[in-house]
Amino acid sequence: MSTHRTLILLRHAKSDYPPGVCDHDRPLAPRGIREAGLAGDWLRARSLAVDAVLCSTATRTRATYDRTALSAPVRYVDELYDAAPGTAIATVNTATDDVNTLLVIGHEPAMSHVALGLAGPGTDAVVAQRISEKFPTSGLAVLRVDRSWADLELGSAELVEFHVPR
Repeated sequence: MSTHRTLILLRHAKSDYPPGVCDHDRPLAPRGIREAGLAGDWLRARSLAVDAVLCSTATRTRATYDRTALSAPVRYVDELYDAAPGTAIATVNTATDDVNTLLVIGHEPAMSHVALGLAGPGTDAVVAQRISEKFPTSGLAVLRVDRSWADLELGSAELVEFHVPR
């Protein structure tokens, strides 16, 4: 199967650190609220029409998705919170073949490790270098996938773009 698909990895927007709030329940900071909206604007400007979203259950990832103002169906996945890269890839492997553009909203270090781990032939070396240096909050990595989601594995995608909305 050689269907062109797009995988977008979005690190949650900047979160706040209110006293007495556990990590899972931290909200977005004012800057994060603004930048999550900018991430959604960037996706629309690039004509990256998201078909489905896989999102960590953390409050800040849920709020990031809400602030993007995207309307794709979302599935909240406990395993994406504090996920190892292999767990995040296994979650992507569950996407159905009718999804052409998949957005995954998660955390560091998983998002950068997944982006770099999936990067194979055709990857933009400058993009990979930028991600290896830092994958800041609201950062978006875009990968081209030429196989079914179930067959996605290390080194099987092209890392083609990285954007940090500010």
